[in-house]
Amino acid sequence: MQAGDGVVDPIEAVAARMEAVAAPLSAEDGVRRFNELYLAVTLEVARVEAEGAAFEDAAFVSRLDVVFADLYFQAVDDDDDGARRSVSRAWKPLFEKRAERGIAPLQFAIAGMNAHINHDLALALVATTKEFGIGLQRDTPQHRDYVLVDGILERVQEEIKDRFTTGVIRDIDRAGGRVDDMVASWSVSRARDNAWTQAQTLDALGGSSFLRKQFLDALGRNVGFAGRALLTLTG
Repeated sequence: MQAGDGVVDPIEAVAARMEAVAAPLSAEDGVRRFNELYLAVTLEVARVEAEGAAFEDAAFVSRLDVVFADLYFQAVDDDDDGARRSVSRAWKPLFEKRAERGIAPLQFAIAGMNAHINHDLALALVATTKEFGIGLQRDTPQHRDYVLVDGILERVQEEIKDRFTTGVIRDIDRAGGRVDDMVASWSVSRARDNAWTQAQTLDALGGSSFLRKQFLDALGRNVGFAGRALLTLTG
């Protein structure tokens, strides 16, 4: 898909980068598990957007997708850089445990969503709304589009769950209901609703660099703690 005049559509570029991230990784790599879920969501959002009638402000949705994805790619780059830069607290559990056996594929996928939605999404929302010159009020075209994406995420998550449990990847079966219970306690829609509130809070802090740092440090610490709980060994 081209955006016109030979320019690659930005969502297509995001999907291509995700494919490049996955290419050198083994099928068991925890980051690849999350990447698979994220790629599926990205392609589904692009498909819905291409239908032309679903979103009230498709340009906002597309730009938010790109800004949001760039924060994941930054975490990937930070991990690749090793000692030169450190992965953020929110992402550390996934990158540190990515090769551990006994963790089910769906746990890795949800742990990645935890880091990305509960930490990165607020940052992406603040940056994108400022870029578009709009606020973070609810029940606006942009907020309604944001909520619409919740349903896409939940549908794709269910599809990925089926793929991980009934496809070639079967180690989640050995975990039994323990993983199902763990995943059931993590809600995409609740996490995204909370991310909007976090973005409103972050925006309200204005130019106070001290308060912003304190808020983001606490957020990263709490999200990282939740990530470690999601990646408890099951096998």
